Amino acid sequence: MIYTLTLNTAIDMNIRCQGLNPNSVNRTSHTEYSPNGKAVNVSIVLKKFNKSTCALGFFGGFSGKYIIDELTKMQIEIKPCFIDDITRINVFINDGQNEYKLVGKGPFVPDKKKAEMLNIIDSLDHNSYLVISGSLPKNIEPEYYQSVLDICQTKNIQVILDISHPKLAQLLTYKPLLIKPNNDELKDIFGLETQTTEQVIASLSTVHSLGAQNILLTMGEKGLYFSDGQHVWFCNAVPIDLISSACAGDASLAAFLSEWLPTQEHVEKAMKKASATGANVAESDGLGLLDKISTYMEKLVVTQIK
Repeated sequence: MIYTLTLNTAIDMNIRCQGLNPNSVNRTSHTEYSPNGKAVNVSIVLKKFNKSTCALGFFGGFSGKYIIDELTKMQIEIKPCFIDDITRINVFINDGQNEYKLVGKGPFVPDKKKAEMLNIIDSLDHNSYLVISGSLPKNIEPEYYQSVLDICQTKNIQVILDISHPKLAQLLTYKPLLIKPNNDELKDIFGLETQTTEQVIASLSTVHSLGAQNILLTMGEKGLYFSDGQHVWFCNAVPIDLISSACAGDASLAAFLSEWLPTQEHVEKAMKKASATGANVAESDGLGLLDKISTYMEKLVVTQIK
């Protein structure tokens, strides 16, 4: 079972309009709502690939209910922790030329609910997987990640981390099975450059030395890299017309895991599927239809560069 943990769930509202002008009424041409939160997206895409998954998270108010209702319609198992504050709504606007991202901080999570979530995590199956992805809502401190990982260690739950918090560097001492940074996060968190292939290889080696077992490095239109500590592979990206980059990284991670777990093999197919899925999502509102993945995979090439 692949569990996913979203501490800061959300509804994404994707809006398209022709131009965005200040101090005037801007008419929208298309609006789409979708249940979201980074690890929620991972569960949705895993389900589309017929993989067993269960979504954990904090949910509150009408927006939290909407997410649970939508996941239930998708027949995704949920272990919710209900809070009083309202789950955030993120807004993504594409005006035909630019994309604007308005992302909320998230709801307030009381201490007793933080403890309740830890109890839920302690109830998970031994020898399973937990994807921890996304930002922290109000009143959840970065040290909370350590509390979660401590439980995972006692239950032999393999952890996949996709977080942009500086705390990631310290969490590598837990030796997570996989982390999925992008190039900006490698620079912001670790101070590592990825402008050249040589810099990428050196940066991945540095992150391995800190404790990461495997690394999936996504770089948008520049493609993605995977390193298992011994070898490094590169997969190119399919050119697309960008609609929204929201959710693309989450979908790429889910696609990779759907092929790579549990044997940790099939690296080339997993990378192609990750790149193709990310591209298909980026040219869509929300996660889109995921209907071009096979076509895009045929256009991709994976090269072992180390």
